[in-house]
Amino acid sequence: VNGETGTGKELVARALHQHSPRSERPFIALNMAAIPRDLLESELFGHERGAFTGAQISRKGRFEQADGGTLFLDEIGELPPNLQTKLLRVLQERNVTRLGASNQTKVDFRLIAATNKDLKKAIEHREFREDLYFRISTFRLSIAPLKDRPDDILPLAANIISNTGKSFINLSDEAQEKLLTYHWPGNVRELDNVIQRALVICQGSTVTKDD
Repeated sequence: VNGETGTGKELVARALHQHSPRSERPFIALNMAAIPRDLLESELFGHERGAFTGAQISRKGRFEQADGGTLFLDEIGELPPNLQTKLLRVLQERNVTRLGASNQTKVDFRLIAATNKDLKKAIEHREFREDLYFRISTFRLSIAPLKDRPDDILPLAANIISNTGKSFINLSDEAQEKLLTYHWPGNVRELDNVIQRALVICQGSTVTKDD
């Protein structure tokens, strides 16, 4: 899944999971950019007790947690080269070995990966493995930035309001116009923040353009 930051790539991944035969099984998400690099291997593959300093108990990695369900790897372009190799092996063999373990565990998961990077350029710069790229890009989805799909803005705003439990609040015509003419560099995430702030500021049941 390709798209700018804040376009809703994880929501797309969750929708794919919820409308699949795996919907009753786990949806496990991991953001590559949010985990320190020295912890990523343990997060993905798990570890046995004593595998490294501080490993007091054995722990399943995200592959095992997602067994039977879906594993969502966000910002996969941030995955270090050594872990790209290990990920490719897991995708090919469907076996995972925890850190500090000698035995392999069979895993059955569907992988959905997302990135805001141009992975083909990353391949040219030798930052991403070409064989892994082809392995994960069996089916590609691209999410346009919010500024390129203005028809989504007001329905998304209405949904954000509804999800706060304040569905009695509406947007004035002027407020709607202001939302429609803004360029939304932060995409849906920015829209969410703007609406949330407006709901705090507004007086009464109508959000105005000033709000």
